[in-house]
Amino acid sequence: MTAIDKIQVLDSIEKELILCLQSAGQALLELSKEKTSQKATETHTNQFLKSLNIVESKLSEQINYLTQVSTGQPHEGSGYAAAKVLQMAWHRIQHVKSRIKELEECKMKYVTATNRLQSQRGGQNPT
Repeated sequence: MTAIDKIQVLDSIEKELILCLQSAGQALLELSKEKTSQKATETHTNQFLKSLNIVESKLSEQINYLTQVSTGQPHEGSGYAAAKVLQMAWHRIQHVKSRIKELEECKMKYVTATNRLQSQRGGQNPT
């Protein structure tokens, strides 16, 4: 499921929620009348309950999906695990590069010191 599909699912949940609120409003409006129609009230109430159940089930599905993704468990629709692995690899590469640079600097200091020592010894021992 792509990001666009997920957004479309959330959009359908929002539309169902709007329908749910409209049905509740219609039922309350019907109840506020002097002469209420029991059939209309029941129809709006049933539509409200039906929409509410749909919203609840779809939101539960989304929450379950988000719980799976947020636990770090691999999920077919999630790129989080791969992105995290890539980020960690990048940090390891940067650390290795930094350590190699430090070792190169130590090597250069050692070579320079060794050359200086050898030249000083060579100048002191005329044979």
